[in-house]
Amino acid sequence: MKKYLPPIAVIAAAFLWSLDGLLRQQLFSVSSFLIITLEHTLGTILFLPFLIKGWKNIKKLDQRGWGSIMWISICGGILGTFFYTKALSYINYIDLSVVVLLQKFQPIFAIILAAVILKEKLSNRFLLLAVTALIGGYLVTFGNKPMADWDDKTMIASLLALLAAFSWGSSTVLGKHALNKLPFQLVTSLRLTITALLAGIVLIGMGNSSEIVSLNSSQWIVLSTIVISTGAVALFIYYYGLNHLPASHTTIYELFWPFSAICFDWFIRGRTMSPTQAAGAIILLIAIVLLTQERQNSHG
Repeated sequence: MKKYLPPIAVIAAAFLWSLDGLLRQQLFSVSSFLIITLEHTLGTILFLPFLIKGWKNIKKLDQRGWGSIMWISICGGILGTFFYTKALSYINYIDLSVVVLLQKFQPIFAIILAAVILKEKLSNRFLLLAVTALIGGYLVTFGNKPMADWDDKTMIASLLALLAAFSWGSSTVLGKHALNKLPFQLVTSLRLTITALLAGIVLIGMGNSSEIVSLNSSQWIVLSTIVISTGAVALFIYYYGLNHLPASHTTIYELFWPFSAICFDWFIRGRTMSPTQAAGAIILLIAIVLLTQERQNSHG
């Protein structure tokens, strides 16, 4: 059972992230950088014991290790979240399914970077399953809707989604590199801390820090809920899984995010999947199951 825990951990994190969009939409009136700063600050406080305990290891971190930590803090923590949150602001004009487009292209960035940076070997069977999963994910999101039918709001949201895809896809690979240097608990804590500090500096520079006092109790509750579920805690679970998996495999398991997001859209908003989307969901799930077996075969 233990060998299945890492894939389950990544899928569980992806499931939590699919709830994240529903929570963040309740903060539509709050600036993106304020959300990023506060959620990472609260996460930093939550995981502060790991940072204190691992301080000796942090002091031994080399230049490349710090480079990886800074990359995942800036791209994964700030830029990815910023682009994703901005894309969600178009949710009244487009379907949520278009916003989760980012999960279809994230694996492409991650797989290429994993092969180039981490020298991960990709079998032909893995590449075939990866392409199959991407096709399934695309069908889940768009169904039969051709690109010619997209309006300007859809195009903007899609561009923001692609930028988030690159930010998070590259962070998966650099996160794997960081995990070769530090324990996953420490990587989680360090990333949250650095992201909170950098986002805080940007927030102060933009002159938006005074917005904190205008937050009401319900917004604070939503922020706290994000931290202990879809934010810092989901990140902690995710890094546990990534610590035991190749980056190229991890990013495929993350495709469970768009699948579950579509399901929530169905249950909560009553938007049912078309036959094409349902077929895509089946293809996606089969590809994820086969990829899990592929990992076990390749790693004994």
